[in-house]
Amino acid sequence: MRKMWCVTKITAQYRERMYALCDLYGEEYDFLYPVVCMDEKSKQLIEDSRGIIPMKPGSPAKYDYEYKRNGTRNIFVAVEPLGGKRIIKMTQTRTKADFAHYIRDLVDHEFYSEAKQIKLVVDNLNTHNPSSLYETFNIGEANRILRKIVFIYTPKHASWLNMAEIEINIMDRECLNRRIGDAQTLNRELNYWAEKRNNDLKKIQWTFTRQHADAKLSNYYVA
Repeated sequence: MRKMWCVTKITAQYRERMYALCDLYGEEYDFLYPVVCMDEKSKQLIEDSRGIIPMKPGSPAKYDYEYKRNGTRNIFVAVEPLGGKRIIKMTQTRTKADFAHYIRDLVDHEFYSEAKQIKLVVDNLNTHNPSSLYETFNIGEANRILRKIVFIYTPKHASWLNMAEIEINIMDRECLNRRIGDAQTLNRELNYWAEKRNNDLKKIQWTFTRQHADAKLSNYYVA
């Protein structure tokens, strides 16, 4: 959560959203109304020009300084912290249409076939809103998807309040911590990693409450 210390002032709106998220994360698990945190990140595809020297006992794998850039891919990450579920999707771009299709995949996923409403925590990126769905799908389809979603926004400049950041950090350490040269390999590795974590029911327990927020951040509060 070190990103919280970059804040120089906390407005009333910031505080209201922060409190709402802390309270939301403290609720009991309800599979009919799951809390899902979503974010995205970019991954550069880097191909080694001379191959890799394999790791040996006591010696990590070694990469040559020469490499080839093969573009980037966007990775959508949605994690249900108390359900131990995550849905990962790689896309070539990060447009409104990409976001809309990902949200449709999320709503229609077997994980949420019985859910009445998904409480979706997102940041304030300009694609992360209902307009992306209305611009991508016909009004009937957009309404169908949005009936099952309620968007819950973090305060601006407060990505630390989105638990998807925690999942992305784990993904970086466990899956993306090396050079990956092509999209097919990246997609395969992401799917394998996500499937394993889902099978292991890896959960995230949030412990930061509004009381903690007041104790640590009240000096930054402004009216």
